[in-house]
Amino acid sequence: MKKKAKKTRKHFDKISCGSAKSFPKQLGREELFKCPIWFGDEPAFVDDLNRASDKYIEAAKKNLKKDIDKRNKKFGDKGDMGNVFHSTSLINDPNFLELQTYIGATAHNLLGEMGFDLTNFQTFTTEMWVQEFAKKGGGHHTLHTHWNGHISGFYFLKASERTSRPIFEDPRAGNIMNLLPEKDKSKVTYASTQINYEVKPGKMIFFPSYMPHQYVVDMGYEPFRFIHWNCQAIPKGVLNIQNGKPTKGDLNVIQTK
Repeated sequence: MKKKAKKTRKHFDKISCGSAKSFPKQLGREELFKCPIWFGDEPAFVDDLNRASDKYIEAAKKNLKKDIDKRNKKFGDKGDMGNVFHSTSLINDPNFLELQTYIGATAHNLLGEMGFDLTNFQTFTTEMWVQEFAKKGGGHHTLHTHWNGHISGFYFLKASERTSRPIFEDPRAGNIMNLLPEKDKSKVTYASTQINYEVKPGKMIFFPSYMPHQYVVDMGYEPFRFIHWNCQAIPKGVLNIQNGKPTKGDLNVIQTK
């Protein structure tokens, strides 16, 4: 049997057209198409907003009581297990106005920080509500985004290491379609597809509304309550802003005390 000829460096240089010698020893790197999440602690609102939220949560529980009782009678008593109690809108409730104003102003600043030109836009908190997960556990949110918005967020009123927590997913559909296995899921790397945050009363999180997010199933060990919001940058042309002020017909959307 004929022996294979040993390949030499000269042979490799020949088949690579000399490119092996010209490759850079160190590649440069740029981090593009980033997706930010902002967070911080602001406990000053917690006590007042918990008190202000109580009536909304009680009303939400009352609205669902008939359905919960019907389910329990039919399948067996599980209390309120599996439910999430949503309030009606908190927009323009005087008790939440300070938070609402802070959210709107912060959303405007964050969009500017991201690089968007808001010269011809005005930012509004378009939706804000409080919700509480079931006392018996099982409360959760499935994966979703928020349509027709730009900045969303959470402010936690009742939370701990024993409660549910938010999980954010990679918003890049193309990346999800072509994923490779992660080497170590305990580390945040370019291969990561989701990240979660531990929460506590007073923690605040802002994120782009296109970011898919969910809440893991709450086990009911401790109360879990938070305020959720959506903000939208609306063209001033739509609002008929003149000389920096809204026209009379737009006063219904302007946030004032």
